[in-house]
Amino acid sequence: MAIEITARSLADTQEADIASGEAVQPRELSGLPEKSAPLSRVLRRSLRWTRRNFSSRAGLLSGGDVVILSAPKSGRTWIRTFLCAYLCKRYGVEFTLQPGRYDHPGFPRVIFSHDRFEHRTKGNRWDRLRGKYLVPRRELRRARIILLVRDPRDCFVPLYLQMTRRDPSAGAALKQKSVSELLRDKRLGIRGIVRAMNDWLDEFSGLKNFTIVRYEALRASPAEHFRDLLAVVGETTPDMSIFQEALEFSRFENMQKLEAAGVFDSKILHPGDVRDPESFKVRRGKVGGYREYLSAEDLEYALDALMKLDRRFGYSS
Repeated sequence: MAIEITARSLADTQEADIASGEAVQPRELSGLPEKSAPLSRVLRRSLRWTRRNFSSRAGLLSGGDVVILSAPKSGRTWIRTFLCAYLCKRYGVEFTLQPGRYDHPGFPRVIFSHDRFEHRTKGNRWDRLRGKYLVPRRELRRARIILLVRDPRDCFVPLYLQMTRRDPSAGAALKQKSVSELLRDKRLGIRGIVRAMNDWLDEFSGLKNFTIVRYEALRASPAEHFRDLLAVVGETTPDMSIFQEALEFSRFENMQKLEAAGVFDSKILHPGDVRDPESFKVRRGKVGGYREYLSAEDLEYALDALMKLDRRFGYSS
């Protein structure tokens, strides 16, 4: 493999999933079905006002040239691996999943965050009061914003598997919940994912620096849409030899082999149990795979929840 990774280069890796999809500019969103009623000024003002981070963690979420937001399990690890493989090779530095450590001229700083979803589901009341998991409002005014989206049903199933098979901090009661029970959980279930996606679109859809990236489109045509992603990051004329290396390096099959071999020296990119494929961080990335895990009643419930998702996302059935 032309792109080499070492344990030292990955020792400081923090949590990140990766998602991918079709780059859609805000002006293209206007051609999709409109909501039945415009977002009220009160709600827009409320979303802006609540975006405040008074915690020490605000610094980690600041200074980005690009901010990539997503619900958990949207495919963020895939995009992160591709971007890091390309950019590190492009600038001649050692591969890392934390490229922010490099103070290299021209090397874009990319921040990944689950933002509003984590704000509502992670930490305690004091964390939420301080906005610990929110990207500061001032950062989103100047950075390019990419929203990674995936069918919420395909987000929920791997999130359920992560919480019950991978996450050591998950309580015993949570680990004992069935997929049907967690699907209906107000915060961690599918309705929590739908709510976060709607709030992001409501907050950012009118901004010129906002782009939507769809996981399903990237799975269908990764080479085409990864080039679109690089353009948003600032690489409008990518080096195609490096591009092909990064594309190959970030293939699901290769990432699974690296994770199974323990090459990624990070607890985030280690399987919960190497004998259990469902405990891997990089699983299958299958479009529509949720159907293999949900009962007929669960599927009906999930579809009903999906009816509350903004139609402009395109996941209405």
